[in-house]
Amino acid sequence: MLMVRELGPGRTERQLTELARALDPSKLQVHVGCFHEGIRADELRLAGIPILRLPVTSFLNASAPLGAWQLGRYLRRRKIRLVHTFDYPLNCFGVPVARTFGIPVVLSSQRFHRHLTPGPYLRLLRMTDHLVNGIIVNSESVRREMIEEEHVAASRVQLCYNGIDISRFNPGARLRVPSLEDASLIIGVVCLLRPEKGLETLLRAFAQLARRDANARLLIVGSGPEQPRLEGLAQEVGIRGQTIFQSAVADVVPWLRSIDIFVLPSLSEALSNSLIEAMACGCACVASSVGGNPELIRDGETGFLFPPGDAPDLSDKLALLAEDPHLRARFVRASTIYIRERFSLQSSAARMHEIYDSYLA
Repeated sequence: MLMVRELGPGRTERQLTELARALDPSKLQVHVGCFHEGIRADELRLAGIPILRLPVTSFLNASAPLGAWQLGRYLRRRKIRLVHTFDYPLNCFGVPVARTFGIPVVLSSQRFHRHLTPGPYLRLLRMTDHLVNGIIVNSESVRREMIEEEHVAASRVQLCYNGIDISRFNPGARLRVPSLEDASLIIGVVCLLRPEKGLETLLRAFAQLARRDANARLLIVGSGPEQPRLEGLAQEVGIRGQTIFQSAVADVVPWLRSIDIFVLPSLSEALSNSLIEAMACGCACVASSVGGNPELIRDGETGFLFPPGDAPDLSDKLALLAEDPHLRARFVRASTIYIRERFSLQSSAARMHEIYDSYLA
């Protein structure tokens, strides 16, 4: 059974849904458990995957023991042998319940750096590290953190990179969305608008480029608490008229195919689905040298890296790419091949099969 808090539009929820559908049904009968349903629930049901919705609204009221009992009964009745939780609420809830009801293999996930975990969950999360058979991580950066800082034995930390559907995420026709057709160059990002994404760095770097090219545009696709501050900063540095804020969209592919240079200026990052998707969709990519970004961007080969928070260095790299379409094309060729070979959904599912089989054996 794969478990996540909500079957909504988030990246983790999508990874779980796509993995559940990609796993070989002749080898594994997949079940999914959650606290809340959402748009991914219909996709799972269409694929014939059963969903258990647990009525847990808080760990501090009567819904928690009720949900624990329902989960345990479901696991026993269906003779489930492996439980894999995908996010911190289900790590904290599903892991101890699965252990209590005697499930042979219990796995948790760490899909971002631990310091971003909300405080009340952190102690519980560290307790579950000692209850599981293994912890699945999605980047070498997080793997190192779990071993060196969280002191989990290396043999219990398993790396499985995120995978994307390359039949959907590919360069395609590279046609711009109508509102951006007249731009000379589009620099953009698709992400949640949160402080750790470091978008202030991108705005300040773009402001330097915008002075040389009034027809260049900065496209920010996403929603989040930082948007008012970022809009104010765009006004302050004189690029509000050249900056497009597009709220989060269900289908990011047309927007990625509109972007010439994709920038991920994160201050903290595990393994960015947005960066993987941008590389697959034919964007020349630049990213901060944090977390899992260097596992995707080979500096000077599949894109450029820059020190986190360093707007002048980012500005210099944007200028190089803006002035050299051949360099952009070289990065695009190298990065699309790299993603297709190493970060496809099929590769991710095959690796997860290996992990599951090793524990079930």
